[in-house]
Amino acid sequence: MTQRFSRPPWYSDAEVAERLEDRHLLRDLTEALIDLSSGRVQQPLRSVLPLSGSFLRGPDAGQADPLPDQVAARAAGAHEHGSLFIKPVQWRDRVAVKLITLIPSNAARGLPGLLSVVVLMDARDGRTLAIMEGNELTARRTAAVSAIAADRFASRGNCVLALIGSGVLARAHARLLAKVRVLGDIRVWSPTPEHARACAEAIGGRAVESAEAAASNADIVCTLTHAREPVLLGRWLKPGAFVAAVGAPRPTWRELDDEVMRHPIVVDQREAAMSESGDLILSRAGIHAELGEVLGGQVPAPAPGQTVVFKSLGLALEDAVAASLVLAPTEQGAAQSR
Repeated sequence: MTQRFSRPPWYSDAEVAERLEDRHLLRDLTEALIDLSSGRVQQPLRSVLPLSGSFLRGPDAGQADPLPDQVAARAAGAHEHGSLFIKPVQWRDRVAVKLITLIPSNAARGLPGLLSVVVLMDARDGRTLAIMEGNELTARRTAAVSAIAADRFASRGNCVLALIGSGVLARAHARLLAKVRVLGDIRVWSPTPEHARACAEAIGGRAVESAEAAASNADIVCTLTHAREPVLLGRWLKPGAFVAAVGAPRPTWRELDDEVMRHPIVVDQREAAMSESGDLILSRAGIHAELGEVLGGQVPAPAPGQTVVFKSLGLALEDAVAASLVLAPTEQGAAQSR
């Protein structure tokens, strides 16, 4: 007789936020990144499906159905409305698959530009263990990895933090970076001033009038945008600054200019960065190390006092770690009730 499985639990962003503990996230992500750089994680490159505006119905489309020439344009990658990213991974006894939509025009709808869902499965028997909204999970795990890198490469003492971008990632970075460094002045810039002011008020920072004003003389600079052209210039950086470059997830997009990219570059995963990061591809910059290689002692860190750039693509591995932590209290409760 075939065994029937119970319906897997669903966790909203609010439940994810309640269940994720920052200290556990920092601890487990550090271990997982070392596992990745030691060959103990199976993680293929993400798949990307361009979402064509030519195929849309309703107010976002010019007509109900695409004409033949629009089908050809879709095949050529034109009229791109957004993107769907599919990211699978196996880490230990967990399999995770994350589905992400990137719709830059969502800001006009009052929606996040990135929306996602994570499916967590048991690698031993293939059961689906949980399904959860991915926005809070993504923000927290992304910021936690930036904090792990900052703890390894950023200067000690009271730090000036620059946030270029004012969305949920900016707020998460302020929270997680405060776990590893004392943050003094927190500066926020966005091309939309009211967004910068709202973010600054929420995190105890201050909105500034330009990206240059945010980055100048900052100890930690985080770029958290959907930019396709550089928003951070190397001439603005102080010697020894730490840069966490989180946006520009496509091969033709950039947040950093060539001068920034002349500094030592540390990445979350070498293969992903070389195929997906426009900052690396277009600047032809070399990679010093993966973060896990430095954390695990396989590759030495850049010399103290150097400016270091951490290029974060965001990994399915990080989703698996965070999703496992969200599920852990449910699994523990079930084990105790047996």
